This record gives sequence, structure tokens and C-alpha cells, in this order.
Amino acid sequence: MTIRTVNLAEMFGRFQDQWSPKIVGEVNDSLVKLTKLQGEFVWHHHDREDELFLVVKGRLRLKLKDKELVLGPGEFAIIPRGVEHLPIADEETHVLLFEPKSTLNTGNIHNERTVAELDRL
Repeated sequence: MTIRTVNLAEMFGRFQDQWSPKIVGEVNDSLVKLTKLQGEFVWHHHDREDELFLVVKGRLRLKLKDKELVLGPGEFAIIPRGVEHLPIADEETHVLLFEPKSTLNTGNIHNERTVAELDRL
């Protein structure tokens, strides 16, 4: 078993693509993922999984049907399973995601932004 430390700034420096999560670790049956976001994603929900969004750099808006959450660096929100949400990043935003291995980035929606096979860093 290999135990490693992960430097978030270094890991974010290894990729440029947006809306394409990268795996940087595993905890039990969940994955730790990093992603860069800019622009508007797609309204979606996850039937079986909760999703944690932790902003490392930038600002993330999470639109919900009844309100909007705004997260800055060092802040996180957990979107419960079944809750429809729309991530929006007005500027490039670096986000750490913590979610079960089964979580598809676009949830119940399948489109050009769906990433079925994630890269590992």
C-alpha cells in the first residue's frame, strides 16, 4: 500500500481542461476528484449519490430550484441525492469533489460533457 501526500496546487497545474474531473484519491467507496470549471454546466441530479463541492480557487454558484448558493475558496456545500442543481463558474474555478465511485458527473443527463472514464493524476 502506498500512502502519498497530495498538493492541490500541483495537481491542478497538471491539467487545463474544464468540466472533466480527475481522480486524485480514494476513500472507502468514494473518490476525491479535482476539476476546473468555467461557464455554465447543465441542470442535473444524482438519484443515488450525495455530492460535495469544495472550492479551492475562484467562486462557484450552485443554482437550486428554490435558491442559489455561492461558494468561495475554502467553502463547501453538499448537494443531497435527488436535488437538481446547476453549477456555474463565472471565472475559472478549481473545485475538489468528494463523491461515491458510481457518481457520473452529469448525473441523470447524458450529453457531450458526460465523462464516463476519469483520468487519474
